[in-house]
Amino acid sequence: MSGTFGDRSGRQGKLSQWLRGRRPKEGAADDGGRETLLLAAAGAGLPLAPAAHPAPGYRCSCDRVGCPTPARHPVSFAWQTQSTTDRAQIERWARHQPQANFITATGMVHDVLDVPLEAGREALQRLLGAGIEVGPVAESDDGRMLFFTLTRGTPEDEDEWWPCELDCHPETMDEHPGLRWHCRGSYVLVPPARLPGDDQRVRWVRGPEHALPDPLSLLEALTDACARHGAEADHPGAAWPLRH
Repeated sequence: MSGTFGDRSGRQGKLSQWLRGRRPKEGAADDGGRETLLLAAAGAGLPLAPAAHPAPGYRCSCDRVGCPTPARHPVSFAWQTQSTTDRAQIERWARHQPQANFITATGMVHDVLDVPLEAGREALQRLLGAGIEVGPVAESDDGRMLFFTLTRGTPEDEDEWWPCELDCHPETMDEHPGLRWHCRGSYVLVPPARLPGDDQRVRWVRGPEHALPDPLSLLEALTDACARHGAEADHPGAAWPLRH
C-alpha cells in the first residue's frame, strides 16, 4: 500500500493486510483493522455514519420484519446530518458499536459509480491499462463494484443542478440493475462491512489512499462494460468488441 495515514505506523501492517484481501476471523472486529480502515476512509474525506449489521438467519440487526436491505442501511434517519469525518466521533462509534457496518454519505465530497461486479472488473482493467487515474474501488460479495469519485457538487442555484438518469437513491436501487450513480441523498457501505450470509463482505480493491478522480473520466468505460455484460446476459455467447 502506498502512503500512510497520520502517525499510526503501528497499524499500517494490519491495513495493508486488509487491502490485499486478507480477512480477519469473525469476532475479531476489535483487533484494530476495522477501526484503522474506517479512520483511513474518513481521513480521505469520506463522511461516515453507523449502519446496521447482519443478524443470525440472514436477518438485519434493525429487527424490522422483512427488512429490504439487511445490514446495508444507516441506523439513524438523520444519517445525512450525522455523517462525519471527525476522528474522535468515528472512534467512539466503532468502539461502542463493535459489530456495526458504516455507510458513507455521497454527494458531499464524493460520489460512487456502482456497477455489476464483472463489468466493474473489466472496466477497471481497461482504465488502468489506459493509464487513467482511478480512485478508491471496493468490491461487494453481493455482486457489485463501487468506484469512488469526486462529487458533481451541489450548486447554490438548484436550477443549475445537473440531473442524471443514472442517479440512484436507496429507494430506487432496483430500478438501476446496471450502473448506479450515488450522489446527493444517497449512500453506500464503506469497507470493511459484513453482509448477510457466510462470510460475505465489502472490501477495498484500491484503498482510500488513492485520490478521487473526476467521475466523467470513468463513465465511458463503466457504461460500455455494463452494456456489454447486459447484452451478454440477454444473448449468451455474443461477441461484443471493446470500444476504443
